[in-house]
Amino acid sequence: MTRMLITYQVEIKPTSFQTWLLNRHIGGSRWAYNLFLEMNKLRYEDGYHYMGAYEFSKWFNHDYLTANPQDDWIKELYAKSIKQAFIDADMAMKRFFKHLSAYPHFRSWKRGQGSFYFVKNGKTQIISVERHRIKLPKLGWVRLKEYGYLPTDAAHFMVKQGRIKCHAGRYYLTCLVEQTNPVHPELTGAGIGIDLGIKEFAVLSNGQIYKNQNKNHRVKRLRRQLRRLQRKQSRQYLAFKARKQKEGRSATDLNLAKTKRRMQRLYQRLQNMQKDYQNKIIASLVITKPHWVALEDLNIKGMLKNRHLAKAISYQGFYNFRIRLIPKCQQLGIPVHLTNRFEPTSKLCHNCGTKKVDLKLSDRTYRCPVCGQVEDRDMNAALNIRDTKNFELAY
Repeated sequence: MTRMLITYQVEIKPTSFQTWLLNRHIGGSRWAYNLFLEMNKLRYEDGYHYMGAYEFSKWFNHDYLTANPQDDWIKELYAKSIKQAFIDADMAMKRFFKHLSAYPHFRSWKRGQGSFYFVKNGKTQIISVERHRIKLPKLGWVRLKEYGYLPTDAAHFMVKQGRIKCHAGRYYLTCLVEQTNPVHPELTGAGIGIDLGIKEFAVLSNGQIYKNQNKNHRVKRLRRQLRRLQRKQSRQYLAFKARKQKEGRSATDLNLAKTKRRMQRLYQRLQNMQKDYQNKIIASLVITKPHWVALEDLNIKGMLKNRHLAKAISYQGFYNFRIRLIPKCQQLGIPVHLTNRFEPTSKLCHNCGTKKVDLKLSDRTYRCPVCGQVEDRDMNAALNIRDTKNFELAY
């Protein structure tokens, strides 16, 4: 039977000692990442060749620690996590060499802190998982906040590796699990086309409409709180700069940290609300077992250049919806059609195929000048997305 890899994410509840250990390992990972970037930068300036992750790891263990005994504290940490920090920095540098991303920045406690990485070392080693806890190297048994989410059957599921990251003061475990490939269900439903938009988040060709969650009073209230905190942080930062020039470090720095933590929690709450809403849409969609799911390959980067709609578009999270939908459909064996972004799905009449060139964005009802078909604009687009032949398979 074939096996597949699936990622699970769950929040953990570490004890105070485990929290101290996690912060220490995350700090060590950040330090190792920055050391890799700094040393390779110095080697480049001196005319030496670039050292990859594995070569750097050998040099670090045999030469650097011998010449710098004050950094021997790194040996007390989990060695695989430190080595993975070198690999992460090496991958970031190689992406820069290939012009796929900008030059990697140094990690700090304010942004890009790093993570605690763990891995299954050999065939005989097992990362034990129970209903309410998981056993991790250096940490021991760590309690989970969501019981029964991680698979516990060792005969069919095996945790290969994972990371623990801190976000807004909370710790999240992400682990890669190898499991038997489930039998795909028989697809008995009709194909579904999805038209994503701003007025309504998603209009489905089967008539289902999902509203724009950003118009909800709860989301609006949270965004108002976030704007107030951002203004407060700006004032505190200016006061901190003025006071620092006269007195040095002051209590304002702690106030800045408190405000930033409150902002992080608000951001996280908004992200969780969006994730929950999109997951519910995907669950209600795939439960019908459609023959295929079709959606547009939107040019989000180009859409954000419209300064009038950029904020509304960024709040919708179209790309997040897409990257959640595709793996779920792949897991169930449902094909995903990505319609070409230049396909005029909104301007074509679904009934006769006539193209209405003068269709404006303000026209919310599609009226065909040839056959007289009258249809909601978004519903007409969803039907065209469902039936078009100009598409590519997402996986």
